[in-house]
Amino acid sequence: MARGNRAGSLTTRATLGVRELVFGGAFGPGERVPEVELAERLGVSRTPLRIALTTLAHEGLLERLAGGGFVVRGFSLADIADAIELRGVLEGTAARFAAERLRSPDALAPLEDAAAALDDVLGRLEAERDEIERYVTLNETYHVSLAALAQSPHLERTLANVKALPFAMPSGAILASHAVLPRSREILRVAQYHHWALITAIRGREGTRAEEIAREHARLSRANLDLVLEDREALESIPGAPLLAEAARTSQSPRKEEQWAVAGADTRTF
Repeated sequence: MARGNRAGSLTTRATLGVRELVFGGAFGPGERVPEVELAERLGVSRTPLRIALTTLAHEGLLERLAGGGFVVRGFSLADIADAIELRGVLEGTAARFAAERLRSPDALAPLEDAAAALDDVLGRLEAERDEIERYVTLNETYHVSLAALAQSPHLERTLANVKALPFAMPSGAILASHAVLPRSREILRVAQYHHWALITAIRGREGTRAEEIAREHARLSRANLDLVLEDREALESIPGAPLLAEAARTSQSPRKEEQWAVAGADTRTF
């Protein structure tokens, strides 16, 4: 293996390893990351580990200390809401660009294929709970395809960076909530309505409408996460649960109900 490729592989191993340990609760919010111990545990030298820690700090999972070193971040509801809202702004822009720059309806095929497959998954979820993992994969495919339709590499890169922010994407909350929270399944149905409504808006080259749908669609992540934060069983199942202690303490049912009311109204709005 070339030296550059080996260094990149070690950095990737370190990044994935540290992220897994933090999300698994090996180090709690506010706890200093033990670099020497981690390097030995992950089987890497200090250099790739430091690159990995810097990457995770850039993603928002860690915080760099003024005197050197890193600590694990905890996340408040405001932190999570900001990440989700920022993702919605960027995905809304991507949807508008897609509508304005659509060259041919044939370009919508990846979105239509993903949405059709999601329809199939939603029809099976009640009887086959393992299908929720397929839902998460197909949902990611849909959103990656949407970003590509914007025909803006700069926007794609920026959106990918934002999606890397902890809890900006709904995947963990969906997996955690589906098995124990029936109401989360209603959110999935609203989300699927949005998926098809977005395709219709883009095909019709309705940029403003596409942007509004995409932004409201992103906010469903917050509605689903609120449900998880208020159910102990679901909360314990979500990846990164130890980082959400502050968010769980400050979660309020009235806010959850208000957001769900808004989310539920979306099927009548668009």
